[in-house]
Amino acid sequence: MKFVVKLGGAGLENPTILDGCVHAIAELVRDGNQVAVVHGGGVQLTKTLEALGHPSTFDHGLRVTDAETRDAALMVLSGKVNKKLVASLDLLGQPAVGLSGGDGLTFRARKKKTEHELGFVGEIAASDPRLLEAIWKLNSVPVLSSMALGFDGEYYNVNADEMAAACAVACGADALVFLTDVPGVKDATGAVLRWLSIDQIAEMTQSAVITGGMLPKLASCRNALLNGVKRVRILPASAASSLPDLCSARVAQGTEVMVA
Repeated sequence: MKFVVKLGGAGLENPTILDGCVHAIAELVRDGNQVAVVHGGGVQLTKTLEALGHPSTFDHGLRVTDAETRDAALMVLSGKVNKKLVASLDLLGQPAVGLSGGDGLTFRARKKKTEHELGFVGEIAASDPRLLEAIWKLNSVPVLSSMALGFDGEYYNVNADEMAAACAVACGADALVFLTDVPGVKDATGAVLRWLSIDQIAEMTQSAVITGGMLPKLASCRNALLNGVKRVRILPASAASSLPDLCSARVAQGTEVMVA
């Protein structure tokens, strides 16, 4: 099976949780699956920008990205964070190849159209999974940072959830899993929903039950399901050990997002 795993938040920040995530990813590969990892690094980027004296601003869960912020994102996401993940997998004996979405023209971006100006924030306009497939043939794991090259030659910061969904669609993934800081999608009472249909997403967004960073995440879930990805799950990164059992056993954690 083909898995796309999106990793961010505590899965990148907390050494214990990161260790659990990379062990689960390596186990998926040992079980004969093809796995691509897409990662963010928003916390690390914010810290770097603060050290540079550059404030971070967000609009509907998306980072406003001027040229300085974009260059810092390239340095942090495609550099430090990406190579740390590659090293963590390599340490387990699982070969991994670190890429940005722009490498090999795997993902091309265009400027994202939004109500407010966000600068170098992009959305995926085209994809070519051949480089990912070549890496899989070597029994390796492609590790993708959420930066993509525009047709204008500029790099664009792409929301990592959106990148993960685009990756899953491009390679015909059987499953897309978001390893997150939260236990799942919560309803208006704060209870975690075990199952969530894409019709409910629209209703919960309109009633402001879903806000902030969960907005692009669930929009990405919807996009993946409507474009051929068979299963989409939001899973707490602290429960990553259940990842290898996702398609063969009952997994109690997180939220399964479904078409209906």
